[in-house]
Amino acid sequence: MKVSVLLEKVRNEKPVVHHLTNWVTIYDCANIVKVFGASPVMAHAKEEVAEMTGIAGALVLNIGTLTTDFVDSMIIAGAAANIRDIPVVLDVCGAGATKLRDDKSFEILNKIKVNVLKGNASEMARIAGENVRTRGVDSGGVNSDLVYLAKQLAALRSCTVVVTGREDIVTDGHKTYIVRNGHPMMTNIVGTGCMATSVIGTFCAVEKDYALASACGLACYEAAAEIAAVVSRGPGSFKENFFDAVYRLDGATVDKMAKISVTE
Repeated sequence: MKVSVLLEKVRNEKPVVHHLTNWVTIYDCANIVKVFGASPVMAHAKEEVAEMTGIAGALVLNIGTLTTDFVDSMIIAGAAANIRDIPVVLDVCGAGATKLRDDKSFEILNKIKVNVLKGNASEMARIAGENVRTRGVDSGGVNSDLVYLAKQLAALRSCTVVVTGREDIVTDGHKTYIVRNGHPMMTNIVGTGCMATSVIGTFCAVEKDYALASACGLACYEAAAEIAAVVSRGPGSFKENFFDAVYRLDGATVDKMAKISVTE
């Protein structure tokens, strides 16, 4: 698998990636898209979300700092994306922590077509109907077979499912990718999960096989984290070096470092 092919497509095509995302991490989400070579936009007002979506290559939704009005804007933007066949990526950030998050996650999923559904183990288990709890926005314990759960959820929702963790699971219900890149330092800064969602949206903007796009995007993102960790003294320097590593990432390096396995 030539991960570098999609990395090069992102840099050449420079897609617009429209976000309705987490206010805590919005600056970092914009930056990670930019350093990959794409163009981030963060428009939230109901009056313009549909129009802004129309010029984008992908739409990223993240319920990290949700409000009822915010979710209404997400649904308007999602409907516009569906009409134009623009991929919609949904991060169910914090699902399993509160009833509101659960309810709004299902409302979005039931009202618009989501192409890529992403979360950590407990978030995705909750969306799949498991009785689990999420610790704020951090994953709680899940005893289920996560690959099986992801494949079943992908089939139920007719979408690509991404379960992030020590090993990322990416599946469309037929083909499943396991991505084993990344570094523990990523858990020491806020926003790595939200940024991963933005990266997935960026790669889906240039590749219609959304499972492949998601796996390749995560491999690039997490390989850069491995590079950054080598030269970092702690979380502060790691974050700075992380952005630099993404910006400087070349095709030969990522093809050598990518740890992606494929199963049917």
